[in-house]
Parts: sequence; structure tokens; C-alpha cells
Amino acid sequence: MARLAAARYGKDNVRVYKVHKDEATGTQSVTEMTVCCLLEGQIETSYTEADNSVVVATDSIKNTIYIKAKEHPVNPPELYAAHLGQHFLDKYPHITAANIKVIVHRWTRINIDGKPHPHSFYRDGNETRNVEARVSREAGIELKSALQGLSVLKSTGSAFHGFVRDEYTTLGETWDRILSTDVDATWKWKTFATVADVEKGVERFDQAFDAARNITLKTFAEDESASVQNTMYKMCEEILEKAAEVEVVGYSLPNKHYFEIDLSWHKGYKNTGKDAEVYAPQSGPNGLIKCEVARS
Repeated sequence: MARLAAARYGKDNVRVYKVHKDEATGTQSVTEMTVCCLLEGQIETSYTEADNSVVVATDSIKNTIYIKAKEHPVNPPELYAAHLGQHFLDKYPHITAANIKVIVHRWTRINIDGKPHPHSFYRDGNETRNVEARVSREAGIELKSALQGLSVLKSTGSAFHGFVRDEYTTLGETWDRILSTDVDATWKWKTFATVADVEKGVERFDQAFDAARNITLKTFAEDESASVQNTMYKMCEEILEKAAEVEVVGYSLPNKHYFEIDLSWHKGYKNTGKDAEVYAPQSGPNGLIKCEVARS
């Protein structure tokens, strides 16, 4: 016999834009998000018996995403996600958990003649600030914050040698190489019992995001990297030190390769080793290095 082992449903790719208007200064601030909300609970019969009486329509979920963005601040996104998830538990007794994902897209204020413009912005990259929240009756509010899509490159200051060499190895050792990656950093918070606990000391979330971003950039730039593994571990250690309520920090870093091009066949041009200036960026395959670092 068959049984329903797990189920969740909801609305994905809900695009939300909110503007905050400061009447006193005439300055406006904007936030653009993509939101996903998936519900769990006593919904088995909707799958097994075609019983829609337990279904909160996904269109209603979409409407709720907009309404809660009107009723509550959307910054920091951790707080908005907690409010949104808690609503479904408060409103519908048969819903036991709400899984929220918020992707905040980057809009940066334009500077004109050295002064920030009051209402104009530009998109300065694909970097996003993300939040995943699971709000459940049993476990409270679980939050995971993330920085994704931050593309970085250093033209020197990276090495890779001393690795395993055997009959499968063709990679040469190097003491100087290009290092480039797209940062995917996550940090998991301690569990919060209520939305009020999330709201109390809410500045922790912006502070942690700024710290994680700054640590990532500073460590990437300044570390004389022996490997991606060692550099990412140093980043995790520093974030744990800065954010006392974070329990686990993780990174997933693709190693985006740039290969030297041997041009010696053309007029004897030297373009390898210390003479390398022209490289071929590779789209794949690429290394992929991951780790999670927790408090001991």
C-alpha cells in the first residue's frame, strides 16, 4: 500500500517591491524581494482524497505575502519572514509549519556630484541577501541568513600545492594563481521561540549581514590563500566571533578557473608562469568547495 510520506505546497516567485518614504527629508528607500511560501500540516486528504477543504489556495498565500509586506517592515528580511510564517499558524489551526524564503535584490542609491540622490538607484551586481525561515508549532522559528551571488576575483595571492599526486594527477602545482568565485555564504541562527524574540534586538540581523560581507571581502583580498578550503574556514571563524547568536556558518565556493595560454608558437611570446598576462576564463568544469563550521 502507498502512503503520503511528506507534503508541502504554496506560492513561489512572488515578486514584491516596497518603498519607504521619509516625509521629513524627502528621501525614499526601496526594497525588492522574491518570496516563496510553502505550508505543511494536516493536508493529507487534499492529496489522497481530492479533499480541497484543507487547502489554503496558493493565490490566497500570494495575497497574504503582499498584505504582510504592507502591515510589517520588510527590513530586515528575517523579521518579515518570521511575521509572514507566524501568520499562517495563527490563522489556520491545521497548518503546522510555514517555510518562507526571501531573496532581496540589490538596489544601490545613485550618487550625483558626490551626493546621494533621494530616490534613484542602480543595480550593481547579481548579489542577493537571502533568508530561509521555518516557523513551526513544535520548534519555534528557525532562521538561516545568506549572502549569495557576490562575484570576486584576485589576480594573485593564491597558491595550491602539496596535494595528492598519483596516476590520476595531471594538475601542476602552483605558488601563484588567479582565484575567483561566486560567494554563497550562510549562517544559521539560534532558534527563536516567538516573533517577539526575533523582533527584540532586531538590529542583530543587519549587523551580521554587514559583518559577513565585510569579512568575506577582507579575508578574500588579504589572505595569502593556500587553498580555497583554508580561506573559507578563516571566514567562518571570524563570522562566528562577530555574531554571538549564530550557531553555524557555511560557505559554498566554486573555483572558477582561469587558464594560462601558451603563445610560444607565435613569435616565441612568453605567456606562462611569471610571464602570464593573457588567460582563458573557463565556464566549466570547475571546483566546488563547501564547508560548515559550528561552535565547539
